[in-house]
Amino acid sequence: MSLRSAKSDANAPEPAPAVVPVHVGVIMDGNGRWATSRKLPRVEGHRRGVEALRRCVRAAREVGIRYLTIYSFSSENWSRPVGEITELMRLLKLFLRYDLAELNRANVKVRVIGERASLSSDIRDLLAEAENLTRANTGLTLVVAFNYGSRQEIAAAVTRIAQDVVAGRLKPQDVDVEMISQRLETAGIPDPDLIIRTSGEQRLSNFLLWQAAYSEFVFLPIYWPDFDKAALIAAIDEYARRDRRFGGVSACPGP
Repeated sequence: MSLRSAKSDANAPEPAPAVVPVHVGVIMDGNGRWATSRKLPRVEGHRRGVEALRRCVRAAREVGIRYLTIYSFSSENWSRPVGEITELMRLLKLFLRYDLAELNRANVKVRVIGERASLSSDIRDLLAEAENLTRANTGLTLVVAFNYGSRQEIAAAVTRIAQDVVAGRLKPQDVDVEMISQRLETAGIPDPDLIIRTSGEQRLSNFLLWQAAYSEFVFLPIYWPDFDKAALIAAIDEYARRDRRFGGVSACPGP
């Protein structure tokens, strides 16, 4: 997909996509490179990335997406410089404190996936508050993958199943795909139809590995701080052109 296809005239209204995926996952990549390319501190890229996140959530609601999963902080991101991690945590706290009320008013339900035990108590409390405040909301479900790693998620699910087998609560032959899916942190959420990654990189980076088995992927060349409604619609339009066969044959085979 070209950069031009992901951007549009700011004054022109964005046409609604003809086909809207139920669940979209987003790997928000390129904040640091966006800043570096402009000779700005990397933290400025993260600040602008928060603005792009606000635009993304708003656009998802406007086009009718039901589930939006954002990869906000991976379990591997702790290897970044301490100063950058401190700024990322500060931005997370600001987003939860100042955007949560607006999300709640917009009927957005917040759900957080990822390991929490190792997080500081103030962040754990903010994540729990976001979920509790919006629990009854019925609009867009915003799934925040924070301190999240898909391999760790799968390993934890398998461990719980193994414990149930050892305890006699399950038989080995009872373990199937559906059971594993229900032991993941995304239990009850449909698998993503579309996964978008910005910055031009083409990999999942330990994001929803199990859930993305039949997802469509769109890799945009723009950095995350430049992401907007036009970019989202461009990705959805590309998704709509795909022939999703789920291992079968095309419903509309060519000549």
